[in-house]
Amino acid sequence: MLGCLVEKQLTTPQQYPLTLNALSLACNQATSRDPVMTMEEEAVVRALQDLKESHLVRFVLPSHGKSVTRYRHVLDEAYGLDTRRVAVMAVLVLRGPQTLAELRTRTGRMAEFDSLGAVQADLEVLAGQPEPLVQLVPRQPGQKEDRWQQLLVEEPAGPTLPTAASPSEREVVMPSGGTASGGVQLAERVTVLEAQVTALTDQIDELSASLTALRHSLGG
Repeated sequence: MLGCLVEKQLTTPQQYPLTLNALSLACNQATSRDPVMTMEEEAVVRALQDLKESHLVRFVLPSHGKSVTRYRHVLDEAYGLDTRRVAVMAVLVLRGPQTLAELRTRTGRMAEFDSLGAVQADLEVLAGQPEPLVQLVPRQPGQKEDRWQQLLVEEPAGPTLPTAASPSEREVVMPSGGTASGGVQLAERVTVLEAQVTALTDQIDELSASLTALRHSLGG
């Protein structure tokens, strides 16, 4: 829910702060979520109250023509985070552990990173907080890269991810005649492309869902 508030603030600011109905729809959104959730309105209300007590959400009472209470996050204020770091936290909360390339691509609608190094630098700042907000976890079987995991909220039940070894402790295996730097660059390019394909697929799914909703609203 906290991730949804950040996402909508940065992608649809004209609709922010969110009403209870808009927030419920965002929580139950089928795209850009892992896992996909189904939350009843009562559960959303309870979660909002918990976040308010944790000083991460504020209730905006009706005023200036607004007829209902709206909700806004204060994650940036609570931890002193800029827009890019808030965006990274939102994507990690909404979509689980991710690689640098995935984070750079999936935060594209919320913030801009010039390079993977910029993503890495912000993650290291988040990991270095007095209360760490992220941690690096090693690649799992079938994965090509390490991933970053958020520590702000509890992850869905699943296998425990062990803490990653430092770069100096990792073994780098290269094909005969190859160079470590060349292999890393190629792997990085492939990962970026894979993340871009995933992001495009997500955008197509979102457009399809919006079109379906529009047809229903028009009685089609």
